[in-house]
Amino acid sequence: MKSQKPRIVSIGGGTGLSTLLRGLKKAPVDLSVIVTVTDDGGSSGRLREELRVLPPGDIRNCMIALSEDEHLMSHLFRFRFNSEGGLHNHSFGNLFLTAMAAVTGDFAVAVRLTSEVLAIKGVIYPCTNSNVQLRAELEDGSWVEGETRITGQRKRVRRVQLDPPDARPLPDALEAIASADLITIGPGSLYTSLIPNMLVQEVIGALRTSRAMKIYIQNVMTQPGETGNYSAADHIQALAEHSDGILFPNVLLNDELPSVEMLRPYGAEGAALVEIDRDRLKSFGLNIMERQLLSQDGKIRHDPDRLASAVLEMANL
Repeated sequence: MKSQKPRIVSIGGGTGLSTLLRGLKKAPVDLSVIVTVTDDGGSSGRLREELRVLPPGDIRNCMIALSEDEHLMSHLFRFRFNSEGGLHNHSFGNLFLTAMAAVTGDFAVAVRLTSEVLAIKGVIYPCTNSNVQLRAELEDGSWVEGETRITGQRKRVRRVQLDPPDARPLPDALEAIASADLITIGPGSLYTSLIPNMLVQEVIGALRTSRAMKIYIQNVMTQPGETGNYSAADHIQALAEHSDGILFPNVLLNDELPSVEMLRPYGAEGAALVEIDRDRLKSFGLNIMERQLLSQDGKIRHDPDRLASAVLEMANL
């Protein structure tokens, strides 16, 4: 018998997507997650370079977010090695996923089987099974390849592309989009976590034909080297330019102001609160909802429960 629970597809990558998932997993919904695979930094980047595998880090984080918090395997997948050798700072979860991909010969199958080991609530799909790199044209006309190098340039990004450009999605991911009641994108790094998913063949078309409600979740802060000085409308315009138009006409914004003391260390690193330029947003014909979404843990980031609650409220679920 088919589940009558609302079907939600969440698209993105990085810590922003994991934050949303930690809140949504508590709701009576069927969750599917589509995760970018362009990461080339840290443990994931080293595994990718040495073993020519897809980067497991963002997917591992989503698995942990959707697992039981106190589950022993969840703790194990968080574990990082601390040594003088080659294992230093590698995540056990990354190594497990990489080994599973080698055993099965298919990264998507490895993700599915590893999800079963962790008994997660939901289904996770890499946005593509192809080994893709992210390329960016910067404001000065130069091109840079690799997610880490793109953000390290500290220059405004004009556009990004996948290399090779003909990467295809998993058929099951397209089916999840087609059957969804709600599709979200964000929060997350605009050019390196959100837009890469839109660049995979057929994803834009699937989103356009889907009858699901579609919500874009705006980041709280700008990101140095990626979205410096971007307003909310700047984020949405960049996403639309890479998606052949606005695919997510509903926008969820945080309107809670952190203290000056909390903002100070972020400002020292070149980050600032994303300006909500309401008149420009309305000129795009968007449906906007503003809520107090900040975590109360002393850091400027979304609270998982507040965020999930606001998403479900906006979707009337």
